[in-house]
Amino acid sequence: MTTRISKTYIDISSDLSITTNNRMDYKSIAERIIDLKNADLEFRDRLIQNRQLGEGYNEEMEKLHNSNAKILNDIIDTIGYPTIDKVGMDASEAAWLVIQHSIAQPDFMRKCLELLENAVSENKADPVNLAYLTDRIAVSEGRHQLYGTQFDWDENGELSAQPFDDLAKVNQRRKLIGINTLEEQTVMIRTRAKNENQSPPIDFEKRKQEIAKWRKAVGWIK
Repeated sequence: MTTRISKTYIDISSDLSITTNNRMDYKSIAERIIDLKNADLEFRDRLIQNRQLGEGYNEEMEKLHNSNAKILNDIIDTIGYPTIDKVGMDASEAAWLVIQHSIAQPDFMRKCLELLENAVSENKADPVNLAYLTDRIAVSEGRHQLYGTQFDWDENGELSAQPFDDLAKVNQRRKLIGINTLEEQTVMIRTRAKNENQSPPIDFEKRKQEIAKWRKAVGWIK
């Protein structure tokens, strides 16, 4: 896995300098962004197959997420946010997934949130992606989420939406961006977890403390 990550970084970095008729080669960049997403999802599938997905933040997965974040950050510094008009829908969605999974890189995620907000305001990115990133950062910082997109195990061993302000307001915000209700999403999330053989933590309080310690260590909270 380490070798593959390193090779990906070298290939992508070299391709960033490629231009065609003095113009940035967005097609090649789009392909590299999609490669990052595919590497992420392939590793996730491997964890599912080994029934390891719910066992905390896997160290190899964290390394992959951090590597992907670094590569994407270099891309963003070169072309700006990977908007639909630059790299196409698939690569723009892939970029969002890489950002969404960069949970050990708070500065990078906050930087991307601002860029994504601007892109959405110009109709160049998906507002649903913005909702998910907004919520993930809010939860990581210990604030209430606005759209109820972020779930985790609760004290009853169920996957539930992490703290939000008001159910009616959450569902209204979700409706405005064209997604289902929080109640419907909860059913879907729990069904998927069951299909993926995910299971709740053995010691809920211990896991809660470990998450808080990790969030502090990476810089989400003080």
